[in-house]
Amino acid sequence: MKLATYQSDQGPRAAGVRDDGYVDLNRADPEVPACIKRLLAQGAQGIARAEQAMAAGEPMPAADVELLPPIPSPEKVLCIGRNYAEHAKESGADVSAEPVVFNKLPSAVSTAGRPIVLPKLSQEVDYEAELVVVIGTPGRHILRQQALDHVAAYCCGNDVSARDWQFHHSDGHWLLGKSFDTFAVFGPHLITADEIDDPGNLDIRLRLNGQEMQSSNTSQLIFPIDQLISHISGICTLKPGDLIFTGTPSGVGFARKPPVFLKDGDAVEVEVEKLGVLRNHVVAE
Repeated sequence: MKLATYQSDQGPRAAGVRDDGYVDLNRADPEVPACIKRLLAQGAQGIARAEQAMAAGEPMPAADVELLPPIPSPEKVLCIGRNYAEHAKESGADVSAEPVVFNKLPSAVSTAGRPIVLPKLSQEVDYEAELVVVIGTPGRHILRQQALDHVAAYCCGNDVSARDWQFHHSDGHWLLGKSFDTFAVFGPHLITADEIDDPGNLDIRLRLNGQEMQSSNTSQLIFPIDQLISHISGICTLKPGDLIFTGTPSGVGFARKPPVFLKDGDAVEVEVEKLGVLRNHVVAE
């Protein structure tokens, strides 16, 4: 099932995505939560009911719908660094013994069709294609063999990064370099976990102005999704709607010779197999 969040007169509301438009799930069935986080927290049973509501509901034409980020206000935006061996190599770093975890501020969240804004304070803004995991069932100290049961959905992500802040500004600020507005891009929709047989075997690629810059497969993740969820949940409770950006493959701009950074007018596409294409254009602040 494809899920989205749209802006209504009453605020953000969960919608199902059909070929003929978007269905407000709560209006089709009042038992389905209007809040996407509450819906995801219901697990498989809630998704099954939402699918019935989507099939029965009256669609809204796509042209009449203002889409918001699929999770408009995630509590946590967690990211994994250097989780593909070739990317670690091109970054000049060794493969870590345990996951490198950092976060983005929730205010950085954006989605498909919205511009990636190049901040005045950075001259080295880079792209990073990623598979994004969306938590449904909350949990703490989650066992690895049960970790995927806590996943509600997957989508494409672009971990946009200001490299001059991340690596060179003062002593380096990963949080700040990763958290400028519009730097946590994900979408275009959520694909529920039941639609993805093996999230550890999905092709992932990024195109910049039509040219392929990154191409890999999630089978190359150093720390797979179940291990990441188990590891992070030992530190903090994972909650419905929390996002985990799982890492980017090789081919990022700063590692190229000469480096390639995003510029005003660029078009960026992140494609993950079975999850669609996340498209954004780039504008200067």
